[in-house]
Amino acid sequence: MPELPEVETIVRALRDGGRGGPSIVGQVVQSVDLLWSRTLAEPLPAEFEARLPGQQVVNVERRGKFVILRLSRDFLLIHLRMSGDLRVEPGGALQPHDRLILNFTDGLRLVFNDARKFGRAWLTPDPDTIVGGLGPEPFDPALSGDEFYRRLAQRRRQIKTLLLDQTFLAGVGNIYSDEALHLARIHPLQNSAHISREQAERLLQALREVLTQGIRTNGASIDWVYRGGEFQNTFRVYGRKGLPCPVCGTPIARLVVGQRSTHFCPKCQVLAGAETISGRD
Repeated sequence: MPELPEVETIVRALRDGGRGGPSIVGQVVQSVDLLWSRTLAEPLPAEFEARLPGQQVVNVERRGKFVILRLSRDFLLIHLRMSGDLRVEPGGALQPHDRLILNFTDGLRLVFNDARKFGRAWLTPDPDTIVGGLGPEPFDPALSGDEFYRRLAQRRRQIKTLLLDQTFLAGVGNIYSDEALHLARIHPLQNSAHISREQAERLLQALREVLTQGIRTNGASIDWVYRGGEFQNTFRVYGRKGLPCPVCGTPIARLVVGQRSTHFCPKCQVLAGAETISGRD
């Protein structure tokens, strides 16, 4: 958390204006305040603070769960991890947990706030050095049902942990994998190599459907970390242990898969054979 819909919402707000702030496209960096040095993955702080001033924000993009600021000479990549957020505001008092600030020449600033300190930033001339190893985007037109089935068949892993692997598919996290697996009627422990072609096509469609709904509702706000989303109001299974399945009424169950809390319906999502449990991440 945040996942693809939350990051996409933030990117659109930074690019087009929204979430209480204006667009930052066209803004010129005047100075940088690095308030917690470990927020910066690369380069060294002195180089970071010297290279950014004078660069203009040309565009704001997303790759997987990365926010990418395309600058006039470099790219600034930010990964929000568990608790990161970005806000655009005029100058004023800072908030607790503010870690990195870009001060623009017109008085606005972009602030990276991160309570748990897991988020990171990179300044690089080539973003592929950071995101080049990511898997395809769920909405990539080249990712057909046949291609998705082929990629699943090449692995022998529990489908839930595979969906969370960013080198397999970029942007999907705990919430949207649970929601998509329920919509596709696939058990989270199902071995990916044993998923049929029809199931693979159904799962890809389910992923696109829940991610589209997530983007449409500005993501999910389930705690104090991410603000403004409404997707949590339509959760099918995530966080609903003991509540009735919206399809069949069976109480939603919870288990831990790959150290992640996982929610599913025992009736709608049947594990097809005990041997499938052997797929480990």
